[in-house]
Amino acid sequence: MVKEISLIEGLYSTPARRYLSKKPIPDEIIWNILDAAIRGPSGGNKQGWIWIVVKEQNTKKEIASWYLKSWNQTYGIRRKNILGMSDKEDNLGLRNYLSAEHLAYHIQDAPVWIIPVLRDVAMSKNPRAGSSIYGAIQNLMLAARAYGIGSTLTTLHTAHEGHVKKLLKIPDDALTMALIPLGYPNRGKWSQPKRKAVKDVTYWESWDIQKS
Repeated sequence: MVKEISLIEGLYSTPARRYLSKKPIPDEIIWNILDAAIRGPSGGNKQGWIWIVVKEQNTKKEIASWYLKSWNQTYGIRRKNILGMSDKEDNLGLRNYLSAEHLAYHIQDAPVWIIPVLRDVAMSKNPRAGSSIYGAIQNLMLAARAYGIGSTLTTLHTAHEGHVKKLLKIPDDALTMALIPLGYPNRGKWSQPKRKAVKDVTYWESWDIQKS
């Protein structure tokens, strides 16, 4: 059931939700979330996206094994150091690290994955290619929020992009742009993500002019 919230409330209260239950998500809701996603911006209005819905457990387990391997190589080897740091010393922070670690070990338990794919970018050298789909991904996550469904945007699987593409029969010209696990949260709350003060990251007219 959709919860009536304002757009601003949704924007301010859609943090990464990584503790997700196994409770099934009706296909009708998945369709509605995807229909909201495709209302997002698309460069040149090409709409060169494909959205792969993954519910099959064996498929998720195989990709999850590659995801966990990437986690261990990127963050797992830093676990002791990160857990010993304060939030001021490491932007990831203890709570975020532990929730991301939980996801790495349990991502296959999320009942639904959405894998956004962008066509004709596999050989692209344009660092802004993702701009043609990431707005739509944010739409997807906000729509999920309206249904009380948690999500997070992850990319650790891309270290094994070739294997993922082969498994999902994705054509050579395309790239996966994210992996978004969806599930009803079983821990945490819809809260405002902690961010640096906007005045500290905003310039007016040129790089070196700030307003208080």
